[in-house]
Amino acid sequence: MKTAIVILNWNGEKMLQCFLPSVVKNSRIKDTEIIVSDNGSTDSSIAFIKDNFSEVKIIELKKNYGFAEGYNRTLKQIDADYFVLLNSDVEVTPGWLNPLIELMDKDPKVAAVQPKILNWKKKDEFEYAGAAGGFIDKLGFPLCRGRVLDIMEKDHGQYDNVTSIFWASGACMAIKANYFNEAGGFDSDFWAHMEEIDLCWRLKNKGFKILFTPDSSVYHLGGGTLPYNNPFKLFLNFRNSLWLLHKNLPSGKFIRILITRLLLDDAGALRWLITGEFKDFLSVVKAHLAYYRSLPVIIKKRKKLKIITSQKWHPEIICRSIIFKYYFERKKHFNEI
Repeated sequence: MKTAIVILNWNGEKMLQCFLPSVVKNSRIKDTEIIVSDNGSTDSSIAFIKDNFSEVKIIELKKNYGFAEGYNRTLKQIDADYFVLLNSDVEVTPGWLNPLIELMDKDPKVAAVQPKILNWKKKDEFEYAGAAGGFIDKLGFPLCRGRVLDIMEKDHGQYDNVTSIFWASGACMAIKANYFNEAGGFDSDFWAHMEEIDLCWRLKNKGFKILFTPDSSVYHLGGGTLPYNNPFKLFLNFRNSLWLLHKNLPSGKFIRILITRLLLDDAGALRWLITGEFKDFLSVVKAHLAYYRSLPVIIKKRKKLKIITSQKWHPEIICRSIIFKYYFERKKHFNEI
């Protein structure tokens, strides 16, 4: 099999009812299989697929392993040249798949490709999780072409060029199976959130390319499993961002950037405490405690990565602070950063 479109599902029957039909309809390409891997759902997801989409293969995992480990366990069971990781809340469009595969076919150095990800509810607007390709700033804050912090741009074709990016979104990412496996897959400790940035950073450190193409478009609902304002999601984002930096930052910038990020986190938590947003404050505190407890493990991971890859400062790491640009200079579009 050349291409496996793999959807990780957890209690997502309603999402599958809404979005799976578009995947089946628009992915009828030779040597391509659609696979739904179920992360221990307790709803009727599996029954729905069996009753309505006999052409979709099902892999059943014993429990909810989260996004990272769920995909790791699933992809080990699939023999394909390319994996296309697709969230269950994504509507795909006609012709969406070929541009992703063609870019990887053309260049052996291309490890992964992301399509244009637009908002399912506002289809002329970029969606938070990926937009027109992911980058990070000099302090490790993620941003996208089309999305800076919580500001989403409308799509006017301003990013309609194939370009090198720093990370491809886990909401929709095509990746070469051998490179995914060679890099060790996702870091399962992340559970969910930023695991794709960590994977892409490791791939970049191996000398591979991550690309964005505007020739493929999908529409993402977002927040299907965890709402954007969920305290657990906030905890994961703060904890995992520290893990991401500790594992991958080049030595010359490691201490300064990590300490700066910890202080900025503390400042954000203090603001939430003062404004009475106690759940958000506690999420940051819990994230920092989890980071400190995990230091022996993270230190070992960093040492291992330093042996097998070169830790570099890549052109797709923006040498400016989006926090400063956003809050002090009021720059809220990617092209202004």
